[in-house]
Amino acid sequence: MSPSRTSLGLGSPELHRLLAELSLETKVKLLTGQDFWTTSPVESIGLRRMVLSDGPSGVRGEVWDERSPSLNLPSATALSSSWDPELAYRYGAVLAAEARHKGVDVVLGPTINLHRSPLGGRHFEAFSEDPVLTADLAAAFVRGLQDHGVAATPKHYVANDYETERFTVSTEVSERALRELYLLAFEKAVVQARPWLVMSAYNAINGVTATENDLLDTPLKAEWGFDGVVVSDWTAVRSLASAEAGQDLVMPGPDGPWGPALVAAVRDGRVDEAVIDRKVARVLLLAARVGALDGYQAAPPPRVTASDTIAFARHAATQGTVLLANDGILPLDPTRLRRVAVIGHNAQHARTQGGGSATVLPERVVSPLEGLRAALPDAEVTHSLGAVAHHGRTALPLDQTTNPATGEPGMLVRFLDADGGELFREDRRSTALVYFGGDAPITTAATIELTTRWTPDTTGESLLGFASVGTGRIHVDDQLHHEDTAIAVGQDLGASLLAPPAVTTPVTTTAGTPLSVRVTFDLTSRDTAMGGTFAITLGTKPAPHDPIALIADAARAAADADIAVVVVGTNSQVESEGFDRTELDLPGHQDALVHAVTATNTPTIVVVNSGSPVLLPWRDDVSALLVTYFGGQEMGNALADTLLGHAEPGGRLPTTWPTTTEDVPVLNTTPANGALHYTEGIHIGYRAWLKSDTQPAFPFGHGLGYTTWRLADLTVDDDTETDDSTARHTVHLTATNTGPRAGKEVIQVYLSRPDSTVDRPSRWLAAHTTVRAEPGETTRVAVPLPLRAFADWRPDGWHYEPGPYHVLVGTSVTNLPMRTTIQFPH
Repeated sequence: MSPSRTSLGLGSPELHRLLAELSLETKVKLLTGQDFWTTSPVESIGLRRMVLSDGPSGVRGEVWDERSPSLNLPSATALSSSWDPELAYRYGAVLAAEARHKGVDVVLGPTINLHRSPLGGRHFEAFSEDPVLTADLAAAFVRGLQDHGVAATPKHYVANDYETERFTVSTEVSERALRELYLLAFEKAVVQARPWLVMSAYNAINGVTATENDLLDTPLKAEWGFDGVVVSDWTAVRSLASAEAGQDLVMPGPDGPWGPALVAAVRDGRVDEAVIDRKVARVLLLAARVGALDGYQAAPPPRVTASDTIAFARHAATQGTVLLANDGILPLDPTRLRRVAVIGHNAQHARTQGGGSATVLPERVVSPLEGLRAALPDAEVTHSLGAVAHHGRTALPLDQTTNPATGEPGMLVRFLDADGGELFREDRRSTALVYFGGDAPITTAATIELTTRWTPDTTGESLLGFASVGTGRIHVDDQLHHEDTAIAVGQDLGASLLAPPAVTTPVTTTAGTPLSVRVTFDLTSRDTAMGGTFAITLGTKPAPHDPIALIADAARAAADADIAVVVVGTNSQVESEGFDRTELDLPGHQDALVHAVTATNTPTIVVVNSGSPVLLPWRDDVSALLVTYFGGQEMGNALADTLLGHAEPGGRLPTTWPTTTEDVPVLNTTPANGALHYTEGIHIGYRAWLKSDTQPAFPFGHGLGYTTWRLADLTVDDDTETDDSTARHTVHLTATNTGPRAGKEVIQVYLSRPDSTVDRPSRWLAAHTTVRAEPGETTRVAVPLPLRAFADWRPDGWHYEPGPYHVLVGTSVTNLPMRTTIQFPH
């Protein structure tokens, strides 16, 4: 009999038969991970292990190891800026290809928490401040993965929109805000795309931790019909009580609060064995869907090559690039460029992804400087640092290191016991190491030793050292140079692991002269709560620079050039999992740098390389302003494509960008007394900006292209001949490309309700679509209006207020030139 791709269904006789073959102990074992990244196999029923992997902008696999590189796609904020579900579907399909290549069954993404505050540390990893845009893109992302046999995991359920105290905090939020905002993003993704897993969050909601919360049953399972697995965020399950809730799978394993304690609870009658069976049935159904159960096979992977996926990364980056301002300088004419001054720390060392568990290790990254030099072979492209943006430690460049054991580029890593005996060794091609599981004896070794021969490329003084929480010793040319202990900042284990403090010591270097470098780190000095996870980087911190001199050098380079391209941005110490931001300013002296460059009167293009909003006090002084976000490994090539007009910037803002921090209507991410109160209710993002009547720097939905459009002929009818079975009305209009080149426009449809009997936003996004047309071409556009767009949540459920609704259509929340009024219901 050939393997089947038919879903079993939770009530199928085959699942009942498999459950009957399992002992209680085996069933309970299936509900906790086998190790850090895999589930337990059961050979007797043909169940293999399933491999879970971090995403959502790449697939890292079971190891965090540069020897197993991964495709680095643009961040979620870049993807959401496309406003394009078709692109999100392709994004998911490319991740499925990566997953199948790495033997991964489950991708832990997408992240669909909302951009409630621009200070949120994982802002870059989520889609938008709007739940409709978030859900539409998330649903397409999920389908792209699962249509190709890889499970998606929307996360983190729910109201995990900040990082501060995330393990213990309670999000205090009204039922209406939960339903209309935070749950809505999950609801549409679950109902429309049927994900095979959902991840529960660390935080509590209204006093009950997520892994024990009734929200896992209602609405997720009981109302929305979710038949997948609720997997915990790593270590989020902390009690046996969670076994009686809708939580299904505890990660990581093999230890955890269930195991023998849950077996005992079933034996003595505290937990009904039927509860266990329901959870195991979901795990087995997942296994059938991904082909981990004998007799069932996964859907085939997409037929793509490595070059196809790299080309997609480049294309996706252009589609997510938002052109905020343009005085006509873009697109550039390369034949008129003799000298181009590229300026900025991020121009040479771009941030292609945010920090934390979403990190992947690409084989190669194209920086903006590299991309522009490759695209402008006939121009002189110079580079000036201008301002230091990265203040943390940086791994030693591979081409400056030599492994003393092999003579090849890289570093020798040894794990030693208390007597100095070698327990484990490996030859690495990076001096930045992260261990999540794997074979390294993290918990049993006494010391880790890192050894390399470093050949610096500069003469002077460098700050050499390590970054990891604990005690280490730095040896240079076999002499102990420095010993110190790095103390964790804050209580978040994720931040301690992935954004740790550094211990450095000044070392005199001569360009081209190698130094023998050895760091020994005391593994017994680290926090035992970290378990089998560990990270350490051997590297350098930027040596002190004179900021005035750096800016002056950059200004001179700009003055001598035809144009200046200034790349400003953030770094992993600003945007990462594990902590929230404390301010919206660009780090360092980057604002002063832009002011100095624009003062030269050389046409200046500024590129913002951040994953979330930053303040742009010089925005009115530049010739053009683009946001690339964390643009993935092809960011440099994509930027060159965009600046030179080979591709049009396809992005529109999924989140409001403020003028000042004080203007932001919803900002706080710092809990008080163990709770963060969402006192703003349903008014977040552009809804809150409209309510406060404050003008942002750039509104939700804003973005420019390289052509112009005319929208006309607006009508709304009750035509139900659409693909959306929930649509009650359809918006019709025409979009004409009135410019000189092919282009894209994002059509945005908002609703407002005059004289409503309930508190509502001034207007809210109801639907959207993308339009592409050749010069002079007119396209007829039809946009279904979902029934739910008219609803508000009340104590007895969804309510549909009858009466007039304004339908507003345009290209941003503040640019809505077409409007009409309809009666609801029709």
